[in-house]
Amino acid sequence: MTGLLLEDVVIVLDGRELMRLSESIAPGEILTVMGPSGSGKSSLLAYVGGFLPASFQARGNIVLSGKQLNNQPAHERHTGILFQDPLLFPHMSVGENLLFAIPSSIKGASRRRLAEKALSQAGLDEFFDRDPATLSGGQKARVALMRVLVSQPRALLLDEPFSKLDAGRRDQIRRFVFDEAKRQNLPILLVTHDKADADAAGGKIVDLDQ
Repeated sequence: MTGLLLEDVVIVLDGRELMRLSESIAPGEILTVMGPSGSGKSSLLAYVGGFLPASFQARGNIVLSGKQLNNQPAHERHTGILFQDPLLFPHMSVGENLLFAIPSSIKGASRRRLAEKALSQAGLDEFFDRDPATLSGGQKARVALMRVLVSQPRALLLDEPFSKLDAGRRDQIRRFVFDEAKRQNLPILLVTHDKADADAAGGKIVDLDQ
């Protein structure tokens, strides 16, 4: 299948099963997994992305765009992830943060043009040389998303990326993230404890509490 398939995925910690999930996410669709802290939400994303800590055990097939990922290293899985914090490199300008993520197959002046186009799409024209420390929380969130998208992922993983935004900006950034990911036709896996995130996503919701 195209999209992202999670087949009989089980996450275990210290012999205790945290979660069990079988779902498929088509390109342009959002699957939301809800649950409290400790329910295995972030561990699910880590398993899909290939960076699950050794203290966890996991099993189940992960298939992205028809390719099984289970034995692939993280850097070959082509999954982009956004965390609660933007995690912009402080020693790089805004533009340099984006250039860092652009695949090495894109050469020369095309790299700069791609980074500037991404910033323009995010409403951040003329921000290429800005210090990330001078940005607002919403601006940092937009830069973090565009940095993920210029890396040309095949799926987007969202680990409560809106939870630290102020209430007045949260809905705007949430809509921007969803719209941009859908525009690139990516399957999107969102984990959150916030019902408002799930409602805004508009797709299927899996509640680990139930």
